[in-house]
Amino acid sequence: MSAPRGNALIGQSGGPTAVINQSLVGLIEGCLAAEPIGEVYGALKGIDGVLNENLINLGLESPADLERVAVTPGAALRSVRKKPSHEDSVRALEVLRRYDVRYFFYIGGNDSAEAAHLLNEVAVEEGYDLHLIHVPKTIDNDLLETDHCPGYGSAARFVIQALMGDNEDNRGLGGVKIDVIMGRNAGWLTAAASLAHWGEGEGPHLIYLPEVDFTWEGFLSDLERVYGEYGRCVVAVSEGIHTPDGVLVGEAKETDAFGNVQLSGTGYLGDRLAGKVRELLGSHVEGKLRVRADTFGYLQRSFHGLVSEVDAAEAREVGRQAVRIATGGEVTSGSVILVREEGSEYHIRYESCPLSKVAHETKSMPPEFLAGSAGVTPAFLDYLRPLVGRIPDHGRLADHPVPRRG
Repeated sequence: MSAPRGNALIGQSGGPTAVINQSLVGLIEGCLAAEPIGEVYGALKGIDGVLNENLINLGLESPADLERVAVTPGAALRSVRKKPSHEDSVRALEVLRRYDVRYFFYIGGNDSAEAAHLLNEVAVEEGYDLHLIHVPKTIDNDLLETDHCPGYGSAARFVIQALMGDNEDNRGLGGVKIDVIMGRNAGWLTAAASLAHWGEGEGPHLIYLPEVDFTWEGFLSDLERVYGEYGRCVVAVSEGIHTPDGVLVGEAKETDAFGNVQLSGTGYLGDRLAGKVRELLGSHVEGKLRVRADTFGYLQRSFHGLVSEVDAAEAREVGRQAVRIATGGEVTSGSVILVREEGSEYHIRYESCPLSKVAHETKSMPPEFLAGSAGVTPAFLDYLRPLVGRIPDHGRLADHPVPRRG
């Protein structure tokens, strides 16, 4: 199978990350160096940009500007949440024909992979030689097949350092602090808070994930136990926690184009948890119980200046590897995946899998990473550490007492 000659088109879709533009620049670099590829275009706002022919010429950008874009969070091409219909995909393919696009790269998560899969099916039906590669990105880390997703390491680093700071705040003032973290169906990002726990009595003391059913009785019992032991409690909770009957504790009514419930635009879950704590635990605590809740929300996705170096490097490389796969002559469509090699040292290799294996589906945390109803195992920490980089040190006063006088 030979690689066709033609132009390349790149789009970004779904929620941004701190390193999504590293993948964009890696793609541009790879496309400009690839012999079968001519012009390199960008679609503004993903599939919408294709349908509206809102394209820019990425080959005219200066290397210096691209390097600045690479270290800037958020989607440089702007993003979209749109599930294309069959008619949309037919129209999009017409646009690709007009611009002689033979290579289409779509950066995004599982919903973006589904959009790419739908477009690819139309290209196959019409016999159009299109090499379509999905480039993985998501802070949720919930794509199937890949060991982890570019974007996750940096978001996890943000969560870890935020919880480290929250632990110090809570240690100084006491009470209960609840942090609500992104994760609709999978708890990978919330679980990352576990690396903030650096010693006996330090927070987060409790971690609640969508993979484990949530009960009010268990939650309040856990809180009472921790508070009784340490006189305070820091809680990390995923926005997607649900009761045993499947009802979201922070249930909202709005959904996006792919049918996903919107959970991140409200502080409802944090307020509800805090209210229950005040109501049911407050009566068991001497004095007024201090309870606070924060919803990290979109801050986790594109926080500037708190990037994992490993994440940035892998995000750049995944773009380059997408071009290699697309022009290699063996694969016409697929998703790039990161495969962790066995051994004590951390090494990744890049492969591809069919789009159908990634599209729309989500990967939950496996049982071996879960510890009871409110924690994670050492195996998960071993998995996570190489992805987030060096975490700041901690300090404690020795508390040398001064003898009383008088």
